[in-house]
Amino acid sequence: MIELDDVTELHDPIMVAAFEGWNDAGETATSVIEHLADVWDATPVAAIDPENYYDFQVNRPRSVTESGRRRIEWPTTRILRAGSTPLDRDVLLVQGIEPSTRWRSFTTELLDFATASGVTMLVTLGGLLADVPHTRPIPVTATSDDPDVRDRFDLDSSTYEGPTGIIGVIAEAAAQAELPSLSCWAAVPHYAGSVPSPKATLGLVSKLEDLLDIVIPHGDLDEQSRAWEHGVDELAESDEEVAEYVHSLEEAQDTAELPEATGDAIAKEFERYLRRRGEDDQPGRQ
Repeated sequence: MIELDDVTELHDPIMVAAFEGWNDAGETATSVIEHLADVWDATPVAAIDPENYYDFQVNRPRSVTESGRRRIEWPTTRILRAGSTPLDRDVLLVQGIEPSTRWRSFTTELLDFATASGVTMLVTLGGLLADVPHTRPIPVTATSDDPDVRDRFDLDSSTYEGPTGIIGVIAEAAAQAELPSLSCWAAVPHYAGSVPSPKATLGLVSKLEDLLDIVIPHGDLDEQSRAWEHGVDELAESDEEVAEYVHSLEEAQDTAELPEATGDAIAKEFERYLRRRGEDDQPGRQ
């Protein structure tokens, strides 16, 4: 780990992590980290040395020019410290790339940094392709293997079995290290998963608002989500088979018992609206 700044004086920090690659359908999860880094004024504090973990023929370095000088920017996993959050605690954002090799060493290095920094909660984010319609709220699930975390946030344990990505490896390592953790996943319509999905990103941001009981500025996410949905609408309208498939997904989801339609969910959404309205009414806010 290459440390770029002093992070020894963090206050009860939590770590929020997402990784490019297999865990990031529609660039959903990594876009959340980018969004949080922007609205929370995050600055880099550390980076993992990429030499041992990445295949540079798959994730190629970039040649960039700054102040008239050229340098090589190496693909890696960076950790940023959020400087302006509504939480009474520090937040470390992991802006990562799924490693090409040596996953266990990579995970150990990341969790050692978390432990040395005093992290008391790890939140991992992911996006997966699923049979869901783009016209309905994006399903977002949150799970944890830690009984105390499940009780605290009213979560279920994950029942998934099969191939996993770096998030699954990190979650297991966190459990073994007795670091409380939870994982949030947004389901991205598989027929629209080849492009960034701001609607799924917004779904993950909203889930974080619920879990952390805070309001996170949405910025342009609401407008981008509407534009994305309109674009996928046009795709469906131009292809009769896609349109019929989307209609069948809509019917299936509408007849299911949706968590988005429960009384608790409606109450939480109303509370969030009131909090955001209160922030907007504060002097100096527009």
